[in-house]
Amino acid sequence: MCAMASFSDTFNSPSSTTNVQVLKINWFQKKPDGNDEVSLTLNMSANLQSLFTWNTKQVFVFLAAEYGTPKNALNQVSLWDGIIPSKEHAKFWIHTTNKYRFTDQGSNLRGKDFNLTLHWHIMPKTGKMFTDKIVMSGFSLPEAYR
Repeated sequence: MCAMASFSDTFNSPSSTTNVQVLKINWFQKKPDGNDEVSLTLNMSANLQSLFTWNTKQVFVFLAAEYGTPKNALNQVSLWDGIIPSKEHAKFWIHTTNKYRFTDQGSNLRGKDFNLTLHWHIMPKTGKMFTDKIVMSGFSLPEAYR
């Protein structure tokens, strides 16, 4: 029974949407340890209701800033996360600052272009966990600290 329940989820093709706006850069500074740190004010809206089937227990979501540096082709910094317990909670709008520090080891963030990516992990009642994401590009940080 569990195998059939899990197999039925493979036919679900979710059509999720999200939109994230960077409303303000609250601060952009070089910390005494030499690392860059950024605080952002964000508006985020998402409709993830299509991720829920009868076999979905909950969905873990997180918003990450993603960018490249000479040392690493891909850096991912988690800015916000949450657990969506039901389909009724899967359509939301949030006005927030980044929940976790947006830092880089070094001075790599000045003038940096970055993507904001909403990742999700669908945790089923039975069977394997599914993951996916939506990438939003076109964001950049200033050349000078503020």
